[in-house]
Amino acid sequence: MGSRLPPAALSLKQFLQRQKVLGVYRSMLRTIRQVPDEADRKYLRDWTREEFKRNKNATNQDAIRMMITQATNHLEELQKSLLLARS
Repeated sequence: MGSRLPPAALSLKQFLQRQKVLGVYRSMLRTIRQVPDEADRKYLRDWTREEFKRNKNATNQDAIRMMITQATNHLEELQKSLLLARS
């Protein structure tokens, strides 16, 4: 008896990694909404979307992990900058 999963089904590890990527992406877009200047907001939103689109077909697990770390670092820097700008 064969597997009932479709051939394109993700492994658990791939599924969890995908959830991390989507979580970072959503957090980036939510944080970008807090940027006061409309032009800066548009630039950051376009840059974020382009970076994630450019890397959406990546399959190397180590490379994906590295990209998640880089995106998380960018997110933290943006959040720190917004906090400093408010104070």
